[in-house]
Parts: sequence; C-alpha cells; structure tokens
Amino acid sequence: MTAISELHAQDDIALAERLKAGRDRILSELRRIIVGQDDVVDQILLSIFVGGNSLIVGVPGLAKTLLIHTIARALDLKFSRIQFTPDLMPSDITGTDIIQEDPETGRRHLVFMPGPVFGNIILADEINRTPPKTQAALLEAMQEHRVTVQGKTYTLDEPFFVFATQNPIELEGTYPLPEAQLDRFMFNIIIDYSPEADELTVVRETTAVQDPQFDHAVSGRDIVAFQR
Repeated sequence: MTAISELHAQDDIALAERLKAGRDRILSELRRIIVGQDDVVDQILLSIFVGGNSLIVGVPGLAKTLLIHTIARALDLKFSRIQFTPDLMPSDITGTDIIQEDPETGRRHLVFMPGPVFGNIILADEINRTPPKTQAALLEAMQEHRVTVQGKTYTLDEPFFVFATQNPIELEGTYPLPEAQLDRFMFNIIIDYSPEADELTVVRETTAVQDPQFDHAVSGRDIVAFQR
C-alpha cells in the first residue's frame, strides 16, 4: 500500500469514527423529545447519512412531523413542511416569479420568490393526495436537487432530503405513486403505534411545556462529507 493509499485509509477511518460518534450524539439529543420508535429513527438517520429520500407510511397521529422536525433541529438544518392537497399547484412547491415595483424608479421587474422546497429537510405530508403533475415538481427536486421555474434553473442547498408520508388506510381520493416514482425513494419506512409503556411516557411528558435547546452534534457540512 502506498503512502497516499494509507493516508486515504486513515481519513476514511477517521470519518467513520466521526459518523458513529455523531450518530450516538444525535440519538442522545432525540431521546429528549422522541419516545421509542428506535427502528424508525435509525432508518431515517441512515437515509440522511447516505443521501437518500424516504417514504414514511403510517396512520395519522404517530408524530411523523414532530420526528422529522426534531431531527432537523438536532442537525441545525432548515426544515420545511408541505401539506399535499388536491388543489396544490407546482408553484406552491417550487416558488414563482412575482412583480415588484422599485420605490425609487417606479419600474417593475420580476423577482423569484422561493417555495418551501428550498430547505434542507422537506416533509411532504400525504404526498399521494395531490395530482401527478404536482407530485412531479417535487420528484424533480428529489432527483436533480434543483428546480426549474419559468425556464430558469435554481440549485437547491445541500444537504437536501425529502421525507414523504402516506396514510396506508385512507386511500379514497388519492393519487397513488406509480412504481417509477416510488423508485425515487431509497427507503420505505413503516411507522406503527408504540408499545403501551412508551405511550404512557408520551402522555406524561406531553403535559409539560418544554422547548429544549439542542447541542448540534453534526452539521450539514458533516453530512455532506459522510455522503462522500
């Protein structure tokens, strides 16, 4: 093994140790808010570290939004939630050009107003409740990490992840994702009800008012390095 190869191997080992230490610290931070669901948390963190998007399947009321938002806070990443509805338009996701008037000259010009997809961790809530045309706007961002609006292309900030949710029970009035679109998701994460002991803990802890501050164990720059 050459000296350069040995140096690269040492760098890889050091990066792996940072990854493990970072994961342990993230889990420690998350357990201050999230009760149970250890397998789900592990799968979500794995998805983030390898740069993949995930589809989370579970009935309403299982704290999917709280879980993803808490992970974003622990990682100090920008979180955006998009509620998918039948009347949601692609521009509601990507953003659109609006006309603004210069107060000094009175001249009008187009200014791009970014949509909620311009974040680091995007929660696409009930993605199957919106038509395929609107779904495609998000899927382009997932695949290319960029969006196109009025012929102009805008690059999204890194790291960028999408966590989409689906309700496995209520399917009336939905637009199921075809296989080609499901293939954009690296993981299909099933979230179920917690054991009774965890449910009791949740009941006790939700009666208290708390907004804990997080020790940001891993930064966005660290995550990009892990993905390499």
